[in-house]
Amino acid sequence: MQRKWIFVGSIMMMLAVAIGAFGAHIVKARIDADALAVYETGVKYHMIHAVGLLIIALAAGQWGPSNRLRWAARLLLTGIILFSGSLYVLSLTGIRVLGAITPLGGVCFIAGWVLLAWAAMGLKKEN
Repeated sequence: MQRKWIFVGSIMMMLAVAIGAFGAHIVKARIDADALAVYETGVKYHMIHAVGLLIIALAAGQWGPSNRLRWAARLLLTGIILFSGSLYVLSLTGIRVLGAITPLGGVCFIAGWVLLAWAAMGLKKEN
């Protein structure tokens, strides 16, 4: 589990950096300030939650794999796709209906962090 999610988290970080650079150097000149702010919000949440994937992977290495950690990682990844992905497409195309997808990604983010906390609280204390 640890290697898989370090791999996925690293790829998500690479994509966040690449998408952010694309926005700063190419997209910025083609969209208005409001759309750029939406795009940048997508990049920010993408990056934060990619780090979250790496944290979950490291936790799995320390605590051992668990369903809570697996689902936490899956939900953060799904959140990146739904939340950040919808913001990228919305800012580039102006298709407003995509704004309805964004909150679903936010719910995935919240649920993923709750599961990580739950996994941490579920550890048995050593004497």
